[in-house]
Amino acid sequence: MVHVLSSRILVRPTDPERSRQFYGHTLALPVFREFRTGADEWGTVYFLGGGFLEVSGRAETSAPSQLELWFQVEDVAAAHTELSAKGAEILRPPVREPWGLIEMWIADPDGHRIAIVETPADHPLRYRP
Repeated sequence: MVHVLSSRILVRPTDPERSRQFYGHTLALPVFREFRTGADEWGTVYFLGGGFLEVSGRAETSAPSQLELWFQVEDVAAAHTELSAKGAEILRPPVREPWGLIEMWIADPDGHRIAIVETPADHPLRYRP
């Protein structure tokens, strides 16, 4: 087994600056690291709770993607209000799912789907037997 010390998700946006605005300002993810990727371009690594999201490089086209991100938050209703006010593309407002989590879906500028999820106080994920 490989001993993984750290991990991150890599996103190659069609417009890096637009994506940095989305992840850094719309979602307000804290920056872990920034680095130069070319003469006039930068990569940014954001904290994602127990992981990282790197936005760097450039994709030539926005191809259909199977990439989906899952972000757990304390209050999905508050996240919905904040993200709506910031102009985020809301694919689906918060809904309590049959499995008990409250989920909202948004999209980043390249169409990657992002689940914003709240674990309610009465959900079994909150307890360890």
